[in-house]
Amino acid sequence: MAKEKIHLNLVFVGHVDHGKSTTVGRLLYDSGNIPEQEMRKLKEKAEELGKGGFEFAFIMDNLKEERERGVTIDLAHKKFESENFYFTIIDAPGHKDFIKNMITGASQADAAVLVVSANPSDGVQAQTKEHVFLSRTLGVGQIIIAVNKMDMAKFDEKRYGEVKKQVGDLLKTVGYKPDEIPFVPVASLLGENVTKKSDKMAWYKGPTLLEAINGLKAPEKPTGLPLRLPIQDVYNITGIGVVPVGRVETGVMKVGDKVIVVPGREGKGVNGEVKSIEMHHEMMQKAEPGDNIGFSVRGIGKKDIARGDVLGHADNPPSVATEFTAQLVVLNHPTVVTVGYTPVFHCHTAQVACQILAIEKKLNPATGEVLQENPDFIKNGDAAIVKIKPIQPMVIERQKEIPQMSRFAIRDSGATVAAGMCIDLVKK
Repeated sequence: MAKEKIHLNLVFVGHVDHGKSTTVGRLLYDSGNIPEQEMRKLKEKAEELGKGGFEFAFIMDNLKEERERGVTIDLAHKKFESENFYFTIIDAPGHKDFIKNMITGASQADAAVLVVSANPSDGVQAQTKEHVFLSRTLGVGQIIIAVNKMDMAKFDEKRYGEVKKQVGDLLKTVGYKPDEIPFVPVASLLGENVTKKSDKMAWYKGPTLLEAINGLKAPEKPTGLPLRLPIQDVYNITGIGVVPVGRVETGVMKVGDKVIVVPGREGKGVNGEVKSIEMHHEMMQKAEPGDNIGFSVRGIGKKDIARGDVLGHADNPPSVATEFTAQLVVLNHPTVVTVGYTPVFHCHTAQVACQILAIEKKLNPATGEVLQENPDFIKNGDAAIVKIKPIQPMVIERQKEIPQMSRFAIRDSGATVAAGMCIDLVKK
């Protein structure tokens, strides 16, 4: 069997009317990932709804409501292959009220494509800024800029240059390096420069969008970091014993390793030894980041550990925080966030109620600079540095040490209220 292609999660972000879904649809169709007859059906449907030209967007906007409103609501996941990778494409909604979905989207993305319109009346919008900042906060390391709607800018190189400069300045403010980022002029509706070179933009010498995506760097597996494996479920299998299941986030786990699971039922941690590791019903000697595995452990009972606990090596146990400091962005709170607020934090597989002890600084969400010390409250759109106390022991790591274990979303009565990352913590 040929070596498997590397898997990447690719998120498409950008302002609502800049042509994100059309770009994704065009990419899937032109690269042969959508059959001709499915495309014909979508075209007829689009015309019937009086939305001719929306058929590419319809590929992603599978929900009926989205077709009628013409906006992306849910995160649509599609499989897609290029020469070097196979991708899960995440089309993240651009609308403000759907930004909470984008959080769950971007937090699992290896790379992002930011779609910005070159239409002279569009350009960089407040939402574009927010998406760039969020991509950064949520740890998306690589980004490609698709400058779309070049047809509306009459394929003018000067207009492309203006948009490129605007977006480049914005990327700089959050710490991306614009000279290392591919900018690709496209006209997605017409399919110009998406998968094939465009003769209408002969002045452009760089890659097509597909080539730029195929040229992404495979994310390095964080095998050099300490072992962290958040537990998803724990089974008791006759003849084998206790079998926890989870995905290795960082480090390497081998058969015979001495491990500890924290906080564990008593909050003290539970020690054991790895007897066997299995993935897709095959026995393995070791597991690496990204592997979804089941494993059997000597010395750990079914009642000792549960979902949300994290496994590490006994000589380098995961951090159980009694309190932590985080940088977060408030996305969707009905009123304001104040000291004393105690929502549920979703961090790796854990869901733990945490109380806000102090709001230390309010930040400019586009640049991260300090706007105010110790504000009374923060509201939608605000970014802040906040001190937090978990109500029961919870594993979280510092962003600069193990970024994969530092991110969280805050949910309250069914909605994502905020998202952020841990920048410091007090260990138990």
